[in-house]
Amino acid sequence: MADTAVEAPPFYCPIESAIHPEAEETERRALAWIGRSGLCRTETERARHAGTRSADFYARFAPRADPDRLWAAACWVYWGFAFDDARCDEGPFAADPAAFAAMAFSVQRALEVPGRLHCADPYAAALHELGELFRAAAGPVQNRRFQQAHRAWLTGVQWQIGNRATGRVPDLDGYLSMRLHAAGGGPTYALWEIANGAYVPDREMDSPAVRALTEMAMMVASLDNDHHSHVRETTRRQTEQNIFTILMTHHHYSPCQAVDEAVALRDAVLERFLSLRNRVVPRASSPLRHYLTDLGHGIRGNIEWALRVPRYLGADGVVPAQSARLPTRTATSHWTDTPRTSRRDPRRLPSIAWWWNDLLF
Repeated sequence: MADTAVEAPPFYCPIESAIHPEAEETERRALAWIGRSGLCRTETERARHAGTRSADFYARFAPRADPDRLWAAACWVYWGFAFDDARCDEGPFAADPAAFAAMAFSVQRALEVPGRLHCADPYAAALHELGELFRAAAGPVQNRRFQQAHRAWLTGVQWQIGNRATGRVPDLDGYLSMRLHAAGGGPTYALWEIANGAYVPDREMDSPAVRALTEMAMMVASLDNDHHSHVRETTRRQTEQNIFTILMTHHHYSPCQAVDEAVALRDAVLERFLSLRNRVVPRASSPLRHYLTDLGHGIRGNIEWALRVPRYLGADGVVPAQSARLPTRTATSHWTDTPRTSRRDPRRLPSIAWWWNDLLF
């Protein structure tokens, strides 16, 4: 049941498309970095890393970023996909929560420690190098926010690995809590200030309304990724923890019903995001307005990237040999102006119900 391929219906996403004009140059520079990082042991691994199109991905999240800072952010995204494949989804750590915890703490510490640091682990060494780039590009507050989000991501992955090790399938509310962190949206959005050389004041960034908007953007992208990655995960038998499996296991939905309900839940979150953002923007500072705009760009860009990326479309995620570009699949048939209606009121899910409160800003 969990290995049934699921076709994603058209995406509801009334958000404008945007991409950084230096996306291709950023990709060239970032691929050079990943090539010398020590993470590519074979040509197949190099091709698979290239197939993530990480520079294209982040160029859609931060379409007005400083080019050098955008390059540093794109390098982290390449690192993140490589780490996810080698240490989270597959390999000796993927079903051993204790081993993963020890390794992840060491990697996280390499990010946090400034100055010279010897790292035997190539993933830790590469992340430490990126941490040094981030410290040179942005101030301590922006780096602290990124480091905390990075730690939360690794904690979410450990939760996911713990479920895998024990054969546990979480219920819907538990899955949403886990997915919010395990999908990596936190550090991806926390990189925004570093990439843009911006600072959103604490009183705004830490307000309940902006926290909710950030989490909602992360959740929409996470649920969209469940759709995009399902075929790839089916071939690798990694579908035990995605939104479809959760709905089929705990609510006895058919595959088609699970798709309908997953999309409707995602659409309800996106509608709330758009409504709350419209209320906050008129009172926001200029940096916060820029941040909230790019939260939306991240939602839209994540979809557009996934519809053309070799990670999801190519054979084994490898970039085509003759061309660095796959034809885009962002035709009109992939979009809809109408959100679906959920059978389940998301406000009854404790982990996300607070997004619908009267949030202070």
